[in-house]
Formats: sequence, C-alpha cells, structure tokens
Amino acid sequence: MKNWIRLLHRRTPLGWLQLRYSKSRLLVALCGIAFADILIFTQLGFQASLYDSNTKIRKSLKTDIVLVSPKAKNTQNMSTFSRRRLYQAMDIPGVKSARLLYSGTVNWKNPQTKQEAAIQVIGFNPSYPAFQIPELNQQLNKLKLPDVVLFDRASRGNYKNVLAQLSQGRSVKTEAEKRTLSIRGLFSLGASFGTDGVLMTSDQSFLRLFPRRDAGSVSLGLIDIQPGQDPVQVAKALRSHLPRDVKVFTTAQFIEEEMDFWRKESPIGTIFSLGATMAFVVGVVIVYQVLSGDVNAHLREYATFKAMGYYQMYFLGVILEEALILAFLGFLPGVLFANGLYLVAAKATALSISMKLDRAVLVFFLTILMCLTSGAIATRKLQSADPADMF
Repeated sequence: MKNWIRLLHRRTPLGWLQLRYSKSRLLVALCGIAFADILIFTQLGFQASLYDSNTKIRKSLKTDIVLVSPKAKNTQNMSTFSRRRLYQAMDIPGVKSARLLYSGTVNWKNPQTKQEAAIQVIGFNPSYPAFQIPELNQQLNKLKLPDVVLFDRASRGNYKNVLAQLSQGRSVKTEAEKRTLSIRGLFSLGASFGTDGVLMTSDQSFLRLFPRRDAGSVSLGLIDIQPGQDPVQVAKALRSHLPRDVKVFTTAQFIEEEMDFWRKESPIGTIFSLGATMAFVVGVVIVYQVLSGDVNAHLREYATFKAMGYYQMYFLGVILEEALILAFLGFLPGVLFANGLYLVAAKATALSISMKLDRAVLVFFLTILMCLTSGAIATRKLQSADPADMF
C-alpha cells in the first residue's frame, strides 16, 4: 500500500498539465459539462416535483386503508363508486370506521385578480378529520357553516392581498360554479401539475357546489382499522369481500399507485426521464470532443511515449485522469447554477422544487460516468497510432 502511495506521489500529473496547457479548451469543456449537468438537474428536479406535488394529498390522508374506483387515473382525476361499498366494508372484522371523501375540480375566480384558475375542491365530514394537517384540523368547525372553504396558501397565482386579509382573521368572498364562497382560513399543501391549488370544504358544501353530483357517488373511501390490526391483512379481506367496482389499497400502496401512474402511464414522467437521458448523451459528446481534440493535439507526444515503451494502459490512465478532473471541476458550477434555477422555478410555478443531497450525489456520479465514458472512447485513437508514422 505504501509503495502505491509513493508511486502516486512521484507520478507526474500529465493529465492536469495537458488540460491546463490550453485554457480555452479547458473552459469550453467545463462549460459543456456544467451545461449537461444543469440539463440533467432540471429534468430530474421537475420529475421529482411531479411525483411530490401529485402525491401530497395522498400522503396527507388520515386513514389506514383507501377505497377507490378502478377508473380513477390520479388524484386530480378521480372517478366515483357507490357509497354502499363503505357500509359493506364495515362488515369486515378489524374495520373500525368508514368515511367518505368527495373530490372535484372547478374553475374559480381569483378574489384578487378576478382571473379564473383550476382549483381542486375536496369535501369531507368536518366532524371527522380526513387529513394529517394540523393547521387544517384546527379550523374544521368553520367548515360546518354552508359555503365556507379553507384556502391553500401555497396555491399558484397572485394571492398576496387575499392571504393578508385572511391572516388578519377577515373572510374573503369569491365565486365558483355560480356560487359565492366564503374563505375563512388557510392551510398549506401546495399546487400540482394538474391544478393550481386546493380548497377544503364540508361534504354538504361540496354537493351544493357540484349540484349534478350524486351524494351516493364518492371519490374515496377512508377506512380506519381497529388498534392492533394489520392493514395489509384487513385490506386483503376487503378485496375478497367487496365487488370489483372498487379497488382496495393500504395508504402506502395508494401513494405508490399514484407514483406508478406518473412514472409509467403519464407522458410527462417519460418526457422528463428521456430529457435526463438526452442530457447525459449531450455531455458525453461534448466531453468526447474536448478529449479527442486533446489527443489529436498531443498525438506526437503520445507516439513518443509509445516508442519509449509505455503501454496503452498508461495513456488510458492519462485520459481518465483528465476525465475525472473535468468531471469534478464541471460539476461544481453545474450544481450551483441548478440550485439557483430551482429557486427561480419554485417561485414561478409554486411547485416544490429544491436541491436534494441524493440527487446531487446521483448527478455527480453520472458526471463521472459521462466523462469516463468519453475518455475511454477518446483513447481508442491511440491504439492505432504508430510512432514510425509520426516522424
């Protein structure tokens, strides 16, 4: 081990010396790598935001088991099933209670700008909390009044004055579906790719807002189980007992089902994955062009080393040394610029976009792989270099 350390200490950093020799080529390489990293960060960041924003509602549900229609695509596009299935679920041993939840999307008028926006409305019995949102649960008594809603302060749009009035304890009037709604409070959940925000209201106010909606057609069934019961086993019993016009999930399975939709069925998730892949390919091409140009510029020197008895592995080591240096130096501006881009995008879109450590580590290793792949390809030209042809 000591011998290896001694050899590394004595070794001439030929790769760094060659990169430093042409500062313009080095600058172009670093800009290319940083650009590729920014593209990868952008695609992965928006993809993570897609998954996070569209699963927030499911992650916030206060329940053990969820009943949902097989036709439901995602949280913003919920089909309905018969309320009778909730009564039937109560027959299963281990089930403590079964509650309903309504969901729909309306175009409501922004109280401040008077512009219309797509808002998801969720209705439930305010006597029984349906979400694990303390700020929301502290205001459930307000929802017992007709046409009263609670507003998501993290909604997309200009609501500065509205939020200020609500923070002072004043109510705000607005319109949706030709009805006047009274906003009496705030909570935080966040916008999604499908809607600009969320309104919480009672089940009765929801039905008044959607007069064509049958009260017996519910969007979700929230099943609570007895203490000590296994939700997986109770869910299995419910699947055997209930008809096939309803699907049964544990809370964890319900969240994963939403993730699978955006990963596999939605074109948006596929586009982000494809964009990250293309950014990686772009980075490989850029680094290859730089390293290939460096090999061509020093082909005579490499031929001289070859004539002196140096093996191909030595040349490969020099090029890979350059690749690792480029990966490290190019990643730093890439991650810094991407972090700034996340901040701007989060403010502009009201989506949860931020730099995560695991994503930074992933992109760093992708950058190393990108540069090593380019370096390995660039060294192939040296294999055919004949010292006799160089002089």
